[in-house]
Amino acid sequence: MAITGIAAGVPYLALPASTPGAPVVVGWHLLDSPRTEAAFAAAVPLDGLDAWRIYLGLPLSGSRLPEGGFEELGRLAAEDAVLNVHRPVAYGAAEEFRAAWPELRDQLGFTGTRIGVMGGSAGAAAAQLAALESAPALGLEVGAAVLISPVIRLRATITGLARQYGMTYAWSPESDEVARRLDFVARAGEFGDTPILAVVGELDDQEGFQGPAAELRAARGESAEVATIPGMGHALADEPGIEPAPQTTHAKEVDALATEWFRGHLGSLERA
Repeated sequence: MAITGIAAGVPYLALPASTPGAPVVVGWHLLDSPRTEAAFAAAVPLDGLDAWRIYLGLPLSGSRLPEGGFEELGRLAAEDAVLNVHRPVAYGAAEEFRAAWPELRDQLGFTGTRIGVMGGSAGAAAAQLAALESAPALGLEVGAAVLISPVIRLRATITGLARQYGMTYAWSPESDEVARRLDFVARAGEFGDTPILAVVGELDDQEGFQGPAAELRAARGESAEVATIPGMGHALADEPGIEPAPQTTHAKEVDALATEWFRGHLGSLERA
């Protein structure tokens, strides 16, 4: 049975493990569908994985949408997608994780210091940032990562989406710095031995998503893989992607890949 709650101000949905001391996987949803923690849990529940699966809400999403809702979020993105959306979402999620983790352990009662991380699109940027910066600060070791339709190089994502929609983005020194921090190809060596699976859609933007996933794979060598889902675009759920919904065919494929990845790479965790 799913458990919902709030930890350090962060809304979450948790699916319990069946075995005491089982591993923990922490996930962050997309800004596209599924765009809430509950909808992401329904799309990628990691069924069959004996682990705590904890889905965290992103800043500027779900119950924490800005006043004015999606219309205001769209206005902020049009004004400056990097500084108004990607920076507060990725930076905020990674910072929130530091405060939420101790409360999650207290509320849910899990143990252990090695975890898996999972994220979709902007949530994948949050997952990578949490893996590189927040987890070490918490004394956690990231044993595996799954990145779905991921933002891996923010500059490439912004450039690709701007081209796709016939727009231009005016980079500034401030947004350049955000792009440097959210360039996980350039930071590939910081992942250590963490095995990374990037799952991309065959129909997703090549420059913004498919290309950076391939670059991360090349930079990581044998410790990373890319899986391409035929016929899949960027989203994992039908619109509006707010409430839990039946899995789409593509979400089922993603879920199966993610489940096997974590099962293969988190199975050797010590049982507390």
